[in-house]
Amino acid sequence: MNLDQAQRNKVVEWIGQGLKLSEIQNRLITEFGLTVTYMEVRFLVDDLKLTPKDPEPVKPPPAPVAPAAPTALPAAAAAPLSPLSPPLAAKPGGVAVSVDQLARPGTVVSGKVTFTDGNTADWYLDQMGRLGLAPQKQGYRPPAADVQQFQAALDAELSRMGM
Repeated sequence: MNLDQAQRNKVVEWIGQGLKLSEIQNRLITEFGLTVTYMEVRFLVDDLKLTPKDPEPVKPPPAPVAPAAPTALPAAAAAPLSPLSPPLAAKPGGVAVSVDQLARPGTVVSGKVTFTDGNTADWYLDQMGRLGLAPQKQGYRPPAADVQQFQAALDAELSRMGM
């Protein structure tokens, strides 16, 4: 491909702006009327001894500020859950969640939950990211407030584990 010095300088400028090779190919076609293949653009960039820039990673939004913790926690509530630990006894108004060391077959992650009324259930996340509950007591449906607490506790526990 024969480019004059002005066209080569323009390609250098585009690389400096962080354009991808496909974008440079499109600009060569639209601005200079050159019909070039992607491979020819790669060779051109290599001939000019240029290196395309990697796109800057997207920064995650800042984490929300956690509410202030109570000054004194019971010893059981202060101990973090480990993947091997049994669920903590549900404190009044609270839901206890544990994560199994080995996930149930057909799931990504699984564990147990104890609701505020003392009923327990197995929970799991499948490969599609769907959350499921299998209560020990057939036909049991936890109160809506417990379900919200369960989801928040599960999110916190999985985040703590790096999942």
